[in-house]
Amino acid sequence: MMTPILIRWVHFMAGVTWIGLVYYFHLVQRPFLKEADTSTRNGVLQGLLPRALFWFRWAALFTFLAGAALMGRVGFNTPLLIGASLGSFMFLNSWMVIYPHQKQIIHLLAASAAAGTPPPAVLAMHERVVSAASRANF
Repeated sequence: MMTPILIRWVHFMAGVTWIGLVYYFHLVQRPFLKEADTSTRNGVLQGLLPRALFWFRWAALFTFLAGAALMGRVGFNTPLLIGASLGSFMFLNSWMVIYPHQKQIIHLLAASAAAGTPPPAVLAMHERVVSAASRANF
């Protein structure tokens, strides 16, 4: 059984990683990709993005699980329930909306690059969904 201080440390460190990646995606990667040429953009989306999403997803999971464990230990109060509700929404948004659509974006870009064809029109829909869901977390 993990001690409360260890659970708090895991919750804090995973949360810093998760939120740090959210800020990275919005404040660094998104503006860069708007200015980048197609080759650079595809390289970032196929090479860097899967690695960043790996850490994003698992940091979200560990933050959520550690937070749930803490709630079981410290009880319930209004500020904690507000934070838990927001964190739960962000976690579910990350795993059930953002990641599946990002996976499709990566797949579509890789397939179009391998075939030497432009990306299909459905790519724009996936990008809009990711953008809206990610902004909600931001």
